[in-house]
Amino acid sequence: MRIPSNRLNDVLKFAKSELSPFYDEKEILSFYYLLCEHYLHLNKTKVILNADLALSESELLKFNFAIKDLKTEKPIQYILGETEFCDLQFKVNEHTLIPRPETEELVYWILEKENKTAPLHILDIGTGSGCIPISLATHWPLAKIKGIDISAEALDLAKFNNKCFNTAVQFEQIDILNPPASFDFMLDIIVSNPPYVLESEKTLMKKNVLSYEPALALFVKDDDPLLFYKKIIHFADNQLISGGRLYFEINENLGIQLIALLKAYSYKQIELKNDIHEKARMICAIKN
Repeated sequence: MRIPSNRLNDVLKFAKSELSPFYDEKEILSFYYLLCEHYLHLNKTKVILNADLALSESELLKFNFAIKDLKTEKPIQYILGETEFCDLQFKVNEHTLIPRPETEELVYWILEKENKTAPLHILDIGTGSGCIPISLATHWPLAKIKGIDISAEALDLAKFNNKCFNTAVQFEQIDILNPPASFDFMLDIIVSNPPYVLESEKTLMKKNVLSYEPALALFVKDDDPLLFYKKIIHFADNQLISGGRLYFEINENLGIQLIALLKAYSYKQIELKNDIHEKARMICAIKN
């Protein structure tokens, strides 16, 4: 089925009729305005004021294909190929996680706590689209920042985003579960949003995540939920300076276990922070 006319208001009617079995009206409107912004370069106000705007055949096809994809519950960010993060427009694809608001909060927390005029050495582990190190780099021009990931495809996208924003982040393919014996410089800060969703939590997740986002970047086995944190903390034994900081995004149900792990490695000033939904989703600790 295709959009019956080339008028913008009919595109909205078509979207509502096709997508209502899958989404509520608020979500459909949100998708519609995002598509208009992306394909027509019209903001919400201009869309409302130009409801009778006539679209070209190629523009109609773009909307038609997007609505078809949305019916499969494909994330709108993958349909558009981009998403906003820390006031920047990042390219995303199926090889990278879609950056979340909680991760934005982690970035802003780091920027709030640290001296942004200091030429610190920072490593982001599991960098994906590069959203964390690139966002830090835009606020922290003197820092030497590197992002690593196991996925070559994710790194290709991170490098593309790095070029788009004219930031100087370095990227390298490294598996933190099997890291190299030596790293190229000592670190002041390690930040990571590693896989922390338990396999058993899959039943709680929506189809748009399970079917489209990379499982490699999401899930960890129930019998070793802190696997990546253990590996990162062990890596930090040799690579993080004394007084250096670890910043993690975490599973809200694993904060107490992670604090115990950090204490076992003699970390001090361990701070567990809630996100805007009052869930414990971030942690910071200082190497003793």
